[in-house]
Amino acid sequence: MESLRESSAQGTSSVAHRPSMTPRPPAAPRPSLVTRSAQPHRQSFTPLSPQAPRVSLVPRVSLGPQVTLGLDSQPSGTLMKESSSLLLEQEQKSRRQTIRFSLCPKSSRRLSQRSAGPCVSLISAYNELAKMGDPNLMEIVEQEGITAKEAEYFNQQNENLGYKETSFLIPEDSQSLPEKRLNLFLRRRLMFQRSEHSKDSVFFRDGIRQIDFVLSYVEDVKKDAELKAERRRKFEQNLRKTGLDLEIEDKLNSEDGKTYFVKIHAPWEVLVTYAEVLGIKMPIKLSDIPRPKHPPLSYMLGPVKLPSAVKYPNPEYFTAQFSRHRQELFLIEDEATFFPSSTRNRIVYYILSRCPFGVEEGKKKIGIERLLNSSTYLSAYPLHDSQYWKPSKTGHMSERYILCKNWARFSYFYKEQPFNLIRNYYGEKIGIYFVFLGYYTEMLLFAALVGLACFFYGLFSMDSNQTSTEICDPNVGGQMIMCPLCDEVCDYWRLNSTCLHSKFSHLFDNESTVFFAIFMGIWVTLFLEFWKQRQARLEYEWDLVDFEEEQQQHQLRPEFEAMCKHRKMNPVTKEMEPHMPLCHRLPWYFVSGTTVTFGMALLLSSMVSIIVYRLSVFATFASFMESEDTLQNVKSFFTPQLATALSASCLSCIVILILNFFYERISTWITKMELPRTHQEYESSLTLKMFLFQFVNYYSSCFYVAFFKGKFVGYPGRYTYMFNIWRSEECGPAGCLVELTTQLTIIMIGKQLFGNIHEACQPLIFNWWRRRRTRAHSEKLYSRWEQDHDLQIYGHRGLFYEYLETVIQFGFVTLFVASFPLAPLFALLNNIMGIRVDAWKLTTQYRRPVAAKAHSIGVWQDILYGMAIVSVATNAFIVSFTSDIIPRLVYFYAYSTNSTEPLRGYVNNSLSVFLIADFPNHTAPLEKRDFVTCRYRDYRYPPDHEEKYNHNMQFWHVLAAKMTFIIVMEHVVFLFKFLLAWMIPDVPKDVIEKVKREKLMTIKIIHDFELNKLKENLNVEYGNIMKNVPVNNNKSSPGDKPSV
Repeated sequence: MESLRESSAQGTSSVAHRPSMTPRPPAAPRPSLVTRSAQPHRQSFTPLSPQAPRVSLVPRVSLGPQVTLGLDSQPSGTLMKESSSLLLEQEQKSRRQTIRFSLCPKSSRRLSQRSAGPCVSLISAYNELAKMGDPNLMEIVEQEGITAKEAEYFNQQNENLGYKETSFLIPEDSQSLPEKRLNLFLRRRLMFQRSEHSKDSVFFRDGIRQIDFVLSYVEDVKKDAELKAERRRKFEQNLRKTGLDLEIEDKLNSEDGKTYFVKIHAPWEVLVTYAEVLGIKMPIKLSDIPRPKHPPLSYMLGPVKLPSAVKYPNPEYFTAQFSRHRQELFLIEDEATFFPSSTRNRIVYYILSRCPFGVEEGKKKIGIERLLNSSTYLSAYPLHDSQYWKPSKTGHMSERYILCKNWARFSYFYKEQPFNLIRNYYGEKIGIYFVFLGYYTEMLLFAALVGLACFFYGLFSMDSNQTSTEICDPNVGGQMIMCPLCDEVCDYWRLNSTCLHSKFSHLFDNESTVFFAIFMGIWVTLFLEFWKQRQARLEYEWDLVDFEEEQQQHQLRPEFEAMCKHRKMNPVTKEMEPHMPLCHRLPWYFVSGTTVTFGMALLLSSMVSIIVYRLSVFATFASFMESEDTLQNVKSFFTPQLATALSASCLSCIVILILNFFYERISTWITKMELPRTHQEYESSLTLKMFLFQFVNYYSSCFYVAFFKGKFVGYPGRYTYMFNIWRSEECGPAGCLVELTTQLTIIMIGKQLFGNIHEACQPLIFNWWRRRRTRAHSEKLYSRWEQDHDLQIYGHRGLFYEYLETVIQFGFVTLFVASFPLAPLFALLNNIMGIRVDAWKLTTQYRRPVAAKAHSIGVWQDILYGMAIVSVATNAFIVSFTSDIIPRLVYFYAYSTNSTEPLRGYVNNSLSVFLIADFPNHTAPLEKRDFVTCRYRDYRYPPDHEEKYNHNMQFWHVLAAKMTFIIVMEHVVFLFKFLLAWMIPDVPKDVIEKVKREKLMTIKIIHDFELNKLKENLNVEYGNIMKNVPVNNNKSSPGDKPSV
């Protein structure tokens, strides 16, 4: 029945379909409901003209002349009272309109879809006015003889109408109204079945107005219940003033019996107004630019491709920024579907985030976020368009179902992603994240293949490695007695006990390591340069070429506007804007800087505690393995060094995950207290803090192993001690690269496994538990808004954490990749699974996020550039100081005396000699041995030299070679980076041509439209003038000339 209001506003007989908007004559503009808001640029409200079409409220009932009951898409029930009151106030300024009913049948073809009787009672007409919430219903019924008490009962029943009932009909026998309530609900609204309407409907009760947003709340019984109720009342009142339609579902109709739901619909006039404010581009003509052709060998990628209808759900159009004064220019076939659902919920959220709800403590309170934080509302979310496991029965295309079928399936891990469909449903900001993640995964494929080749090279050359052969040889490594690794407790040991350790080290510490480090320096450059091109192509395809951050990211945050008491003129717009003086910001900047510094210090202290753990536990492991006879068989591969490294890496991973939990909340609180002015400033500030915390948290232990462990040890008899208690750690005979690989593997793989399990299981368990708690009344219907209400909240920072996780993984792949060539492979496998996990949880386990626009990945791109530059230096230092390649090369070219096997004797050359008698008493092993000397890893003079235990000349040769390699590698890689960046354009040539073509066509189309419009206006004015000429001639004297 409520759809009659649509007919009264549109002046049409159609109930189920909106009228076509193509073409619309410019001379008949639509009246605007949204003009009641405080926007200064909107046109003022104009009452309906006397020539407005006559409206029939019920079948065969005609109203008297000039009946004005509302505009197009006004709210139903009590929600209509404000709009009708405003309308009648405007009309009363000119004349008082009287509504009279004719109860006799009248031949009319309007409302033909409804059943018509021979004559309809006066009560039925009152029902229609009660449904529409007419404010003058009391006056009308009193004039007709019905008591005000009965009429008030009618309105009250209409307000409490639930979605499961059909419609409120006043009984024909008005005398027995309070008692006789049989047959009160006679017909299901719009002939919908209850199950279909409740489980899958995304419309208001009239079945026409689409639900764009949903608010939910529970009546609070605490002391602030009245305050919250008043906030909600004012907030919803102001929402109606902006032109939004609201429909409230009573808690008795909800499944849990506690929750109220406020459904919000944005009428056409609201959409066109805010589409112009936000600068949204809409289609004006079908594009004549062909889609990019597939490469010649694309048929080989057939199994990877998606169907064309899924990959390109919509044709390409020339677009222009929407203007409500040029609606005829745009391809408006149906008002209900012209704006995509993502655009509709973006517009509604824009209104919600800026709608005031009162003044408290002298400050203006605005925005839905404040109401959510204060628990005035429980949630605010746009609806999914259908259930994900089956298509909608309402007839409209179910994008969620298509995404779930073609994207959020783990069996489709090898398929490409439907980026255009993701953009249409979730908005450009989420869409560009998945484009970046997909592109990053594709590029990882090349790095993974090269890294896998380097790994296989080390695997196949393991047996022929001269260093491992000498260590494992009983006549070489078995005869070398090594100095104790800790004081007193540790004993002497033979070099060949680390045979397996040295072979494992060769997997990652071989000649291919240098090649792979240089390759990754070039790969990261190609990755970033080709991403620029991909991003530029995406900007063109998604109409983001002229997108300016000011449209969204540079808009003032509602929290900033509410807290600012000062105003300052904007030098660009010449308008007064909220301003926060620097003196008011300085205290929070100081608190922020202090907190960040303290957090970084706490992170470093946690790393120091892990180092202390390693130093203290190593002696325990060593003594325990020496004393236990049962461990003698495993000592060959499970050494005290390996045991310490594994336990310390696992402990470090646990500490990292725990600290992340706290630092996320600390960073968010600090950023909020800083009161950033715009959304972009807020995101940039939060991103910087979070990345600094995560960078130090995840990479500090890797930096310690790579660049500090074993570098400042000293030598036997004069070891360095931490806090004068714990002796510094030494690297193994094969160097620290294996330990760095172990550390990197455990942290990287552990983080990825924990992240994927957490992302997949956490929303699944939470949703199951929430449904289990709320499904208390199984006999009640589980509506669409309740289904989405029970899902997890994606939140504004949901995408932020996804980017952060990807960037941290990018750091593992680039910063320390020289020590672990398999890192790109593990990242590739994780991303292939992660894309489907993200798609699955976003489509099935989370509420639909509010759509937002973005033309790039933002500040994350700058972070990636910084990490790419740092990665060149870190990999060069890893090859030089952590790997054993440079010392082997120096021996190969400068100190080897064997021409057939140049590396023979390298192990003996790299180990210095120490006289056991020179051990201080507090460092020598407790058990006495018959050994005279022991060996240790360093380049120092022997005991019989006059400069004993000082660095020999080979040490300085090796150090010079290491520094030379760092300088050469950095310059070579940076030279390639600059050359590639210069050779690869940021925007492809074909994209530049397409952008120019589209701009030209858009200007031409708009020019032709304005020209035709001007001609029509001139023709109309000329016709009016010519019509007035004869009239003027008749009125003038015979001697007068007609004036034009």
